[in-house]
Amino acid sequence: MTNNTFFRTKRTVNFRSFRKLSIASSMILALTASYATDVFAAPQKAEGRILVGTQAGLSDNELDKILKPHGGKAIGHIRQINLHVVQVPPQAEEAVARALTKNPHVKFAEPDMLVEAEQIPDDPNYASAWHLPKIQAPTAWDNSQGSGVIIAILDTGVDASHPDLAGNLVAGWNPVSGNTDTSDVYGHGTKVAGSAAAMANNGVGVVGVAGSARIMPIRITNDPTGYAYWSNIANGLTWAADHGAQVANISYEATSSSSIASAAQYLRSKGGVTVVAAGNSSTDPGYSDSPYMISVSATDSNDAKASWSNFGYFVDVAAPGVSIWTTTNGGGYGAVSGTSFASPVTAGVVALMMAANPSLPPATLEQVLENTATDLGDAGWDTAYGYGRVNAAAAVQTALQTQAADTQAPSTSITSPSSGSKVAGVATVSVSANDNVGVTRVELYAAGKLVASDTTAPFGFSWDTTAQADGATSLVAYAYDAAGNKGISSNVSVTVDNIPDVADTLAPTVQISNPVNGAKLIGTNITINVNASDNVGVTRTTCAVDGQVLGISSSATLKCTWNIKKVAAGIHNISATAEDAAGNKSTTSIQVTK
Repeated sequence: MTNNTFFRTKRTVNFRSFRKLSIASSMILALTASYATDVFAAPQKAEGRILVGTQAGLSDNELDKILKPHGGKAIGHIRQINLHVVQVPPQAEEAVARALTKNPHVKFAEPDMLVEAEQIPDDPNYASAWHLPKIQAPTAWDNSQGSGVIIAILDTGVDASHPDLAGNLVAGWNPVSGNTDTSDVYGHGTKVAGSAAAMANNGVGVVGVAGSARIMPIRITNDPTGYAYWSNIANGLTWAADHGAQVANISYEATSSSSIASAAQYLRSKGGVTVVAAGNSSTDPGYSDSPYMISVSATDSNDAKASWSNFGYFVDVAAPGVSIWTTTNGGGYGAVSGTSFASPVTAGVVALMMAANPSLPPATLEQVLENTATDLGDAGWDTAYGYGRVNAAAAVQTALQTQAADTQAPSTSITSPSSGSKVAGVATVSVSANDNVGVTRVELYAAGKLVASDTTAPFGFSWDTTAQADGATSLVAYAYDAAGNKGISSNVSVTVDNIPDVADTLAPTVQISNPVNGAKLIGTNITINVNASDNVGVTRTTCAVDGQVLGISSSATLKCTWNIKKVAAGIHNISATAEDAAGNKSTTSIQVTK
């Protein structure tokens, strides 16, 4: 049970609840600026390259079939989140992405964007870390300094020899080169790392918000001007999730990328939290809020929104981002500004909370962070500050007092296909899963065999039914939360029908057993008996006299009565016809005399 004693009542806003349900795909901006007059380069599409998120279980061969009509070719794959880097004809990036989103096996498709990290001038005359007492970090440090928590810094690299960072570094990764070269090519990443976790109590320089946390450098660019691609950010975040990162900081405006959101959800499924900067364009970019990332706007020493800070419905919290004293490339120090630094300040607070209470899942950590923030601007949540400016002391204290026992299993159901459906080829299977804290993964089983596992909502699968014998097959989904609770869906029975039915070209046989051919009729009422048989089944039998139908049956046998009292003397023709479901017919006839 969660202790909500210290929780402030949230503002009730319909759009705020709704925005958690979607992740828009639009462009992102680089996040470093020292003055509101800075000019920001517009994001650029990677020529001839898009990012495609597919349903779990879709094979490489099936993806190739989907891409081929559009001139696309898969050139990279982040398997953990089913994200593909796809080469497409130049200038066709947006058109191909739009077309692919209409395919039922594709979750999303978006251009791979190149985004810029602007360098910020240092301010050597500003030597006061005003932001730490503002967020009450010294009080928080009485209970937590972030020990044992790894913060991944997805940026331009980190100066590994800096005296205020070297002792806190763990092994990192360069997804661009596929190696461990994480040296800082631009200087921005070193500043971000120091804001989050410069070493505490070492007698030199500055201290980060979480001075005892570990720093995992993830260099997402090799460009000396700081540009980075969405694909490398998503790849780096996935790598960090697989190598022990518990908090990830992205000081690029990543809220709007579905690819990065998928990677953030993957980290969240492992108990981690992703923090991103809101941007420095002094505008509302119109982004939807991501339920998998904490977006941070910037404030100054007077708790006012920085003039250049972005705002909007996607903002979750605010944090100090003006003249933040931090580490610089080459072993120095300087004051920097931007939501690039409000973001790692917030990431540091999250690390303090995690260290104080390691049992708290990501959803609870975010809830505590938001509800203990110092309310600024409008009462409750607003577009400038989100839920308020982060308060490290209150967040850590509440985290310590929050019980995280989760015994409630997720609820889950297979929403498509419906029970009784016929399926063939590569079938799409949609699963709904919900939990009081959060679903970490969904597994789909067909006839007791695992089809695939999906860690990113909306949960969907591409099931190759050709590997299954034709006939009735039972589908079931299992949903798991971070505590290991498992929810099980009801079974859905479908019919696999991949083998074409054999065409029925054989007509039924039919005979008239009474009267016999050539019989001389005596009496008034004559009984006509018809019998038919077929390799599949007779669906209709008919008897007629002189072309006039006397009786019809839906079975293989028919008995009808012919009143001959008023029938003229002479020869008469009796016929019988049998028909099967395929429309094959046969007719027999006899002649009788009255």
